[in-house]
Amino acid sequence: MNNASDWKIPKWPFLSANVALLAVAAAVAGKAAHPLSPVGTAVVTGSVALGALLGCLPYILEYRATKKLLEVNALGTVAAPLQDLKTYSAQIAAATDQWALVQDATKGSAENTAAAAREIVERMAGEIREFNAFQAKLNDSEKGALRLEVEKLRRTEGEWLQVVVRILDHIYALHNAAARSGQPEVAEQIGQFQNACRDAARRVGLTPFAAAPEEKYDGQKHRVHGVENPPAEAVVAETLAPGLTFQGRLIRPALVRLLEASAPAAEAESQLSLGAE
Repeated sequence: MNNASDWKIPKWPFLSANVALLAVAAAVAGKAAHPLSPVGTAVVTGSVALGALLGCLPYILEYRATKKLLEVNALGTVAAPLQDLKTYSAQIAAATDQWALVQDATKGSAENTAAAAREIVERMAGEIREFNAFQAKLNDSEKGALRLEVEKLRRTEGEWLQVVVRILDHIYALHNAAARSGQPEVAEQIGQFQNACRDAARRVGLTPFAAAPEEKYDGQKHRVHGVENPPAEAVVAETLAPGLTFQGRLIRPALVRLLEASAPAAEAESQLSLGAE
């Protein structure tokens, strides 16, 4: 009964009645005297109207039956999900009850687990604080040891730098003495020896330098022997002791004598034995 074909109405009786009524109307209209009397007109009109109604009636009834069938099918379609919804509601209620039972059963265990977790977190935080404190102490001790080693290295560096400077000063004085001795061969040998020693000193960053004769006086690189306030346009006559730079940093200016200075040669030569400052 759910198919539309099962609800169809036979149409031949209604169509037969429609044809019969139309035939009656035609017979009355053909045999009656003209013009038609009111009764004849009423009979013809009624027959035609009744026949038309009987011709449309089966289609109207069939439409209503089909509409009713659609409503019934729609209600059946909605009823099945409602039944399933009831089943789901029952299952949800059962699951809710089971979850409540599980929560009641595990409430104590959850509290114990939370307490154990808090205890572990607090213990880890304490261990982290202790480790950080130990690391800070270790860093401080390492920094102190490194600072002490740096100070020792600087002290050692200063000591061997003074030793090398004194050796270079004595070699420079020896070279000047050889140059003034009037023996070119000896002066040349001493000069080669001085150059070899200076090359060795340059390998560790210690570089001696001397002012060239007639070089313009420079207050930053030169120090004048026997003159407190040299003139701005002073000219260097000779270098009495070489200047020194260590790793690009000036540690001692060159000791020079100016052309205007009148210091005796013996006093100038005594400056060659000066140590590093």
